[in-house]
Amino acid sequence: MRRFTTNYVFATMKRMSEVEIKDKDNVLSEMSEDIGGADSRVYELGYLLVPTIPEENVPITYGNLKELVSSLQGELISDEMPKFIQLAYPMVKVVSNVRSKFGTAYFGWTKFTMDTGKILELKKKLDLDPNIIRFLILKTVRENTMAVKRFMRGDMPYRKIPSARKNSDEGVATPINKEEIDKEIDALISA
Repeated sequence: MRRFTTNYVFATMKRMSEVEIKDKDNVLSEMSEDIGGADSRVYELGYLLVPTIPEENVPITYGNLKELVSSLQGELISDEMPKFIQLAYPMVKVVSNVRSKFGTAYFGWTKFTMDTGKILELKKKLDLDPNIIRFLILKTVRENTMAVKRFMRGDMPYRKIPSARKNSDEGVATPINKEEIDKEIDALISA
């Protein structure tokens, strides 16, 4: 029986030296950093801003949120400027021991990549922001996931589905000849 030495594996393949293994590990780690980091994920932040912000200051608050994501080494993918909306139900925000109810808000969102360890830090900073009523951070994909609005033709009148037309002769009954029907049936059977 032949014994294998430590320098050879399966008798024909040479064992890789430790230096070669370390070099390959470095290449793999550099590749994963180029892709976005080993612990990097794509997230989407949806938020409601208080309606008491003057409309001219909304872009400033929006910019501050983008800077917050960037300061935590987040990379912005896409976003949308906050828009003024009516809320489905009143929401409560407590700031400095003052409870405020809001029926309207500015809704905005941003999609970004960030290390998973930094998301908790982002959440804590957003919790302390007095301009945010509520926010939601979701894991998502890099591709565009927005539904496309379909074109509705409201100006076109309703069209009926065409049906078989009725002839004016349908009301008149024609007599049935049994002998002719029997001849046609016999001809079909014999064929």
